[in-house]
Amino acid sequence: MFDFVSFFPRAVMQGIPLLFGSTGEILTEKSGNLNLGIPGIMYVGGISGVIGAFFYEQSVGSGELNGLLAVLIPFLCSLIGSLLMGLLYCFLTVTLRSNQNVTGLAMTTFGVGVGNFFGGSLIKLTASEVPSIALGRTSIFFKTALFGETNGWFGQMFLSYGFLAYLAIIIALGASFFLNRTRPGLHLRAVGESASTADAAGINVTRYKYLSTCIGSMIAGLGGLYYVMDYANGVWSNNAFGDRGWLAIALVIFTIWRPSASIWASILFGGLYILNIYLPTGGQMALMELYKMLPYIITLLVLIVVSLRKKREDQPPASLGLSYFREER
Repeated sequence: MFDFVSFFPRAVMQGIPLLFGSTGEILTEKSGNLNLGIPGIMYVGGISGVIGAFFYEQSVGSGELNGLLAVLIPFLCSLIGSLLMGLLYCFLTVTLRSNQNVTGLAMTTFGVGVGNFFGGSLIKLTASEVPSIALGRTSIFFKTALFGETNGWFGQMFLSYGFLAYLAIIIALGASFFLNRTRPGLHLRAVGESASTADAAGINVTRYKYLSTCIGSMIAGLGGLYYVMDYANGVWSNNAFGDRGWLAIALVIFTIWRPSASIWASILFGGLYILNIYLPTGGQMALMELYKMLPYIITLLVLIVVSLRKKREDQPPASLGLSYFREER
């Protein structure tokens, strides 16, 4: 029989990196910036946290880790690394007005390269016999259930996660409130719809694009940190992150640019990502691969439906992917 009680927590754990990535990308796209560098930014966020945790563990040696520092150091390192990636993207696309699609794809390649370079360097420093680095002592503080020991199906399904899982939900709800209930959120959406009109109304277009993209990048970077420190038990392996960054971007389309909807949608995508493990395949590899395609198939179907409906509220920001030239206003 299908064991939903054990399936749901694993779906949540698979979905949390997607939730971080999609929330960050929604904030970015609401300003009119199409950041296809999210997979690379999540990768950099993950390796930055690994670097901070690695050197902290090395400095402590065999002594006991301070729980606060064990969490705070990789957390801040992840934010700084992803912030630098966001600043680089903004400098290229907002200040230098480079093509956003090309820049985003280049940053994904760059981010993966940076992660593999530093990850490989750390593996060599540890003289590990396997191509990975384990930070189990730090991972414990990220994986520890925020509400302590839980019993029963309710506790297993809703109270058995580390603090980053609940932080992802809080950030998504906060982003939704910000975009729909605050004046700065209204200004941000105005910039994404028509930067020239927003500029004429006295809104600083450059500042909003920089802030939303950099904050969105830091949020997305936490998805990489969660994957390494919580989901992967503190084990870093080059190229292990897979296609989760691209799934996060697909989730933006699936939720029609609504951060609050990303909460349940990320769990759905996380469940679809691991569905092949729980459904019987009879040993047929073709059927297993078909199950793995479900997240992408559903995204394509949603995109087709949204395109056919042509409702304005279901469309992306009007200026998405377009550089703003003030001289043309």
